[in-house]
Amino acid sequence: MPASLPEDPTLDEVRVFLAPQLAAQAAFDGWNETAVHAAAELNGVDTDLARLAFNAGPVDMIDAWFQAVDAKMAAKYSADELAAMKVRQRIKLLVEARLEAVEQDREGLRRAVAILAAPPHLRKAAKLGWRTADTIWRLAGDTATDYNHYTKRTLLAGLYGSTISVFLDDESEAFTETRAFLDRRIENVMQFEKIKAKVTSGGGDRFSMARFIGRLRYRGA
Repeated sequence: MPASLPEDPTLDEVRVFLAPQLAAQAAFDGWNETAVHAAAELNGVDTDLARLAFNAGPVDMIDAWFQAVDAKMAAKYSADELAAMKVRQRIKLLVEARLEAVEQDREGLRRAVAILAAPPHLRKAAKLGWRTADTIWRLAGDTATDYNHYTKRTLLAGLYGSTISVFLDDESEAFTETRAFLDRRIENVMQFEKIKAKVTSGGGDRFSMARFIGRLRYRGA
């Protein structure tokens, strides 16, 4: 994220600059114009310009913040650091990095999740979840272009969403409950990859992701 704005910033530059600050204000004021105004004043940005930059409503504000969070997650590890790890470890650490990026803004995140859970916003929520899952897999070095591309991202989006639900109510020290939950869900994903590889390499019946996810649903949390 830029440390400062140019003298005559564009609306896009204002969005990128203020996006990381929005959740802290939304925790008190909600995801609305008041939060934008507060973030602008706090950072010395013209409030009218900030209002124009975020004139599409709360979901647009949340979208901008999520992009900032993804960028912060991506900056946590270098490509060389990730390449030295096994895939399981890459995914685990990247998800944990994203949780760390929102750790100080849990109330803002809670309000964001409530907004995205409303029926009119479910499609947008799914797109945002997919975008984060895609970012994580790309950072982890995934280059799949066939149906694996979609199954990996679908599973990870679900994994991250369920982990966030635990994270928002986790009062354990250093979020140990969330980390344990994440470990178990990543194990589920690895099981999926092993079974899928075995079935597809053997030329047997087509693997059913829906059936596999249905089985996971009834595993102990």
